[in-house]
Amino acid sequence: MNELIEELKEKLIDILSLQDMKPQDLDENAQLVGGDLGIDSIDVLEMVVMVEKDYGIVINNQEVGQKVFASLSNLAKYIETNRQETSS
Repeated sequence: MNELIEELKEKLIDILSLQDMKPQDLDENAQLVGGDLGIDSIDVLEMVVMVEKDYGIVINNQEVGQKVFASLSNLAKYIETNRQETSS
């Protein structure tokens, strides 16, 4: 799981153009949307596309998206859980 969180940190820094940040600057339990990073609805859309493209997991409703993108930790757990379900 830690490997996935580190991978997600790098991807978020890239897609959200957070050039001044390093992966270790991102707290996996900190609030993503509405938190210190200033993530808005366009950024959330970019994150949804990244999750679908890179992990093959569809987030198709706002309620699930709000829970999944609450923190990096939640996002990693969601990806892990849904990867396991689809690979079984």
